[in-house]
Amino acid sequence: MPVCPVDAAGTGFDPRVITFGETRQQIQSTPVLERPYRPLHVYGNTVRRRHSRGVTKAVN
Repeated sequence: MPVCPVDAAGTGFDPRVITFGETRQQIQSTPVLERPYRPLHVYGNTVRRRHSRGVTKAVN
């Protein structure tokens, strides 16, 4: 599926669920907080969302 980089960069969302080759290596070498949001990538999307909203767990 061709993706326009401008669309992904403007919204911070990458519609590709599965990536291969150079694109996959680029994503994996990017820190989790700097990666684009992607469908079905629950862990990474949650980490980025919690970080951007400043949500932290209370420590007892």
